[in-house]
Amino acid sequence: MKNIAIIPARSGSKGLKDKNIRLLHGKPLMAYSIEAALDSGIFDEVMVSTDTEKYAEIAGKYGAEVPFLRSEELASDTATSKDVILDVLNRYEAGGKTFDTFALLQPTSPLRTAEDIINAYDIFTQKKACAVVGVTEMEHSPFLCGTLPTDGSMDGFIKPEAKDKPRQTLDTYYRINGAMYIASVRYYREWGDYYRERCYAYVMGRKVSVDIDCEMDFRMTEFLMKK
Repeated sequence: MKNIAIIPARSGSKGLKDKNIRLLHGKPLMAYSIEAALDSGIFDEVMVSTDTEKYAEIAGKYGAEVPFLRSEELASDTATSKDVILDVLNRYEAGGKTFDTFALLQPTSPLRTAEDIINAYDIFTQKKACAVVGVTEMEHSPFLCGTLPTDGSMDGFIKPEAKDKPRQTLDTYYRINGAMYIASVRYYREWGDYYRERCYAYVMGRKVSVDIDCEMDFRMTEFLMKK
């Protein structure tokens, strides 16, 4: 089975400027995903999909391949991860390289480890899965959450399933953490997503499920790394 790791790292981040190459505990953010992928020993190719030579040069210093740059269209705010994945797979195939699986490893999840990647691929193999997606336990039950009308009324805010029940007795819910997406190339080409038959969860702890989207996320991750 031939596997490719795709690490998407465009330069146009608006929420946190140049976050994919910003130094986090002494390394560019994307370096952590590159190193975890390489250390896992899972992949025949570890590549970074980016739109600038500067990012490509940094990715190369940490051992990733950057055989081509993204188009301007795929570097825009409207481009989806699906667009990027299919572009990578198509361009590799045009060059004579095909893969059985891919893993999308977003650089904004720097605490994901090589061991996480290995464990997720073990689930993929053992369950004969078509896809495996990283999840983590939600901090709060959705039964304790809700929308608010314009007047701020909380009438009916708590769902009936949660009324007069200790929080610990409520069902455990999970959320997608953005750290791990693995799929069969054939499956993804057919469906264009992960969440269908034979898609399984890889449950990850909250600490390694940090997803950096803003300055506070960055600072918190830096604090965790220093600890």
